[in-house]
Amino acid sequence: MDIVILAVVIAVVVLGALGGLIVGSRRTKQLPPPPPAAPDITAPPAEPHVGDEAETPREEPRRTIEEVDLPDGSAPVVVEEPPAEAPAIEIPEPTAGRLVRLRARLSRSQNALGQGLLTLLSREHLDEDTWEEIEDTLLTADVGVQPTQELVERLRERVKVLGTRTPEELRTLLREELITLVGRDMDRAVKTEPEDRKPGIVMVVGVNGTGKTTTTGKLARVLVADGQSVVLGAADTFRAAAADQLQTWGERVGAYTVRGPEGGDPASVAFDAVKEGKEMGANVVLIDTAGRLHTKTGLMDELGKVKRVVEKHAPVDEVLLVLDATTGQNGLVQARVFSEVVDITGIVLTKLDGTAKGGIVVAVQRELGVPVKLIGLGEGADDLAPFEPEAFVDALIGE
Repeated sequence: MDIVILAVVIAVVVLGALGGLIVGSRRTKQLPPPPPAAPDITAPPAEPHVGDEAETPREEPRRTIEEVDLPDGSAPVVVEEPPAEAPAIEIPEPTAGRLVRLRARLSRSQNALGQGLLTLLSREHLDEDTWEEIEDTLLTADVGVQPTQELVERLRERVKVLGTRTPEELRTLLREELITLVGRDMDRAVKTEPEDRKPGIVMVVGVNGTGKTTTTGKLARVLVADGQSVVLGAADTFRAAAADQLQTWGERVGAYTVRGPEGGDPASVAFDAVKEGKEMGANVVLIDTAGRLHTKTGLMDELGKVKRVVEKHAPVDEVLLVLDATTGQNGLVQARVFSEVVDITGIVLTKLDGTAKGGIVVAVQRELGVPVKLIGLGEGADDLAPFEPEAFVDALIGE
């Protein structure tokens, strides 16, 4: 019996020891990390309230007027912007011999007029039908009826006296007669240097679409290339951007442009341009007028007004009429009307490189009794050339 009790006691002790070991092992296991503490959230500022809900103002530190730093009265610091870069001044191509360099541009006129005449005159028998073809060639080239008749009559006489006709003799013959027809002895200089005063005054007139403003800009380049200082007057106040266009031309060669508000009085702009030219001591003032439609009597009268207002300063030295060579006989109608309003002193023929009507040079001179002084032979800035009869005829008949 004692043995049984002892066995039970030992069993209980063993079980107790085992239970303690199990509990101890469980306690040594890694416990899970505690949950993170909740972040501190700052409450948003309360909305402002008014009236009874307004908060009591809080006490804040304030400075007295003695503690406040006042300006010392020095001038404010001005940050200067870098000046706009001025456009580069171009050096125009010299005008001497310019037509000789550009005469290849007359190839279309050469084929229609000069080479056509040489081909006809080279026929073995010059009968009446051939002479009629020669007349037709001249009329098609816009030489005009009376100049054509005069030229054909002189050619008939000289060919009859000449007898045999070699190609070189025919070319020499035709060259001499065409130069006589164009006019060798006419004064073609653009008058920009009056002896008794400065500046010279030049008005540029013409209908819309003839390239008048562009021609004025190119003429400024011609004058600058010849060593003269130029002031431009943008008196075409009716065409949008005409003044901007002229000013751009002037800036390229260092010429100053006088302009007025769009739609303003053209005579006023022209008057101010001459005044500015005097004050600056410029050699020439170029006045670009509006592109008058020759059918609008009121506008033509206004062109006359511009000239009269300018002459309160000094007489106008040149009035250049710009004509589009491609318009042919219609250009002669324009020339007549303009000559009635202002005294035209010279002709500028533009777009002569793109037409077979080279004879317009002869016709317009006969119509107005004034010389062609400049011709335009392309779109380039230096494609306006002083008119030289010999170089012009040589371009028509070829080498």
